[in-house]
Amino acid sequence: MSNWTLGDEDLEAVVALSGAGELTLEVRRGGHVVVRPSRLGIRAAHADLGEGLVFAGLSEQEVDETYRTVTGKRREHRYTAKEWTLSFTKGGDRLDLQVRIGGHGVAYRYTVPWTGPVTVCEEISEYVVSDEARAVLLPYENGRSDYEEIHHHTTVGEAERILYGYPSLFQIGDTWMLVTESNLDSGYAGSRLRFDGDAFRLDLPDPYVTSASPLVTPWRTMILGDLAAIVESDLVTSLAAPSEIEDTSWIRPGAAAWSWWSDGPSTRDLDAQKRWVDFAAANGWPYVLADAGWNKEWMPELIAYAAGKDVGIWLWSHWQHVDTELEHREKLALWKEWGAVGVKIDFTESDGQDRMRWFDAILAATARLRLMVVFHGGTIPRGTERTWPQFMTAEAVKGAEWIKPKPGKLPLYQPTHYLSLAFTRNVQGPMDFTPCTFTAVRTISAGFELALSVIFESGIQHFADGIEAYQARPDALRLLSAVPAAWDDTRLLSGDPADHILLARRSGGEWFVGAGVSGEARTLTVPLDFLGEGEWEADIYQDAPDDGILAETVTVAAGGELDLAVSANGGFTLHLRRPTT
Repeated sequence: MSNWTLGDEDLEAVVALSGAGELTLEVRRGGHVVVRPSRLGIRAAHADLGEGLVFAGLSEQEVDETYRTVTGKRREHRYTAKEWTLSFTKGGDRLDLQVRIGGHGVAYRYTVPWTGPVTVCEEISEYVVSDEARAVLLPYENGRSDYEEIHHHTTVGEAERILYGYPSLFQIGDTWMLVTESNLDSGYAGSRLRFDGDAFRLDLPDPYVTSASPLVTPWRTMILGDLAAIVESDLVTSLAAPSEIEDTSWIRPGAAAWSWWSDGPSTRDLDAQKRWVDFAAANGWPYVLADAGWNKEWMPELIAYAAGKDVGIWLWSHWQHVDTELEHREKLALWKEWGAVGVKIDFTESDGQDRMRWFDAILAATARLRLMVVFHGGTIPRGTERTWPQFMTAEAVKGAEWIKPKPGKLPLYQPTHYLSLAFTRNVQGPMDFTPCTFTAVRTISAGFELALSVIFESGIQHFADGIEAYQARPDALRLLSAVPAAWDDTRLLSGDPADHILLARRSGGEWFVGAGVSGEARTLTVPLDFLGEGEWEADIYQDAPDDGILAETVTVAAGGELDLAVSANGGFTLHLRRPTT
């Protein structure tokens, strides 16, 4: 048995090679085991690189990168890490294991150099976590790859033996760990985790994946620390490939009015869509999404009408309608010629390698045409917003679409659903939940619903309720006209995925705080030590009788505290800015 302890500050990764030539990885934080020894390796068509391995060498380097994203929980990033490459051979074949520690995380990936295409039949990666660990897991039901399920709150010992989608969240002692992957492209397939009662084993959707040599897998990614380290992390984007776009000046995050949720037939009506353009313009929302049903006969007129009011139009499309290079030229280019600013592409339901090839092609095409893009009905982002900045958001969530009001419909989501997403899916990347649907069939209060505009991050934030619903809540509409869709900083002030969240985000010189609770009424204390010195104006948006929103403005000081009463399953939002003179 040989082993190598790789460490940086309080995180350690221990790579061990058994007498049979099998690799394992153990992860420790502060000297305590978080991930028990877990198998590593690749079984390829040309060689089984999961056993019989012989150590061939070790190298290390420092990683220090600064980069900028257009969207996200912050736009300026710095990633520092140590990287080790351990080389192993088996006969004339080689397996390189790259391990990085930094950015509150441990990540690893494999490189397999060979003389031709590398065909992976199985990846042996796994995570062994103690039975007592708390777990927040997303069922990957029946192999669905749209990620539209509700998280299970359980322990590892009680977890069902099924497939789970990324990210998976665990609490081991005083350490939280989020497990996911980053930097996926057409050279591989998106994976998921299959729990067999002993380990969470990596599972590929395809019988095999093929890559040109050298094969380089996505990063197997673990974010570790307290809950603030999880929620504030940008490790998924830091591990992704650098931007393919130099000039990003045409890419603008922002809010979008979306009529399909509240009035489905309106997508087929030019006059109705013009009314939504007028509403967006009146409230400073830069976009309107024309969803399924729009007509090519009147769309150029709508786009021109919206442009006159400084509103951009997004167009919906099924992914199969923009599936080839010819369709890119005939449809995407035509829509761009009309003046569309972006496309929402739907039903991309697959994690397979073939769909990853499609993603690479459509991302390259939309970048070339300067069209922003949103993906629906499909997979999670894996650092995509760094590599392709025109990618604004993805659904990959059981969002407001499922709680549209219908006669006799019962609530589908408990408050813990919203909390779970803030600590899991939205850590992964931008999430198009389509929030602030006050007329939805819901269990959370209007104040909690409004706070989702801050709690949930999405480069295009589709506000999905009807015009009348927003006009009936003028204080809420005032906040929705001010809240940004991209941020300069994000800080978790307090929270728990089953109890509450208190989240602060900064845009320029202003701060927004979103809060929501699951369960009984209580008082939440907002610590104001994140503010700059001096006095601040705080607009407070809270629950009012009859499912309304009430706003008031108070003066607060940096370093102080603000105690706010919260109703059962309720929430509030703060907008903090310097007093006007």
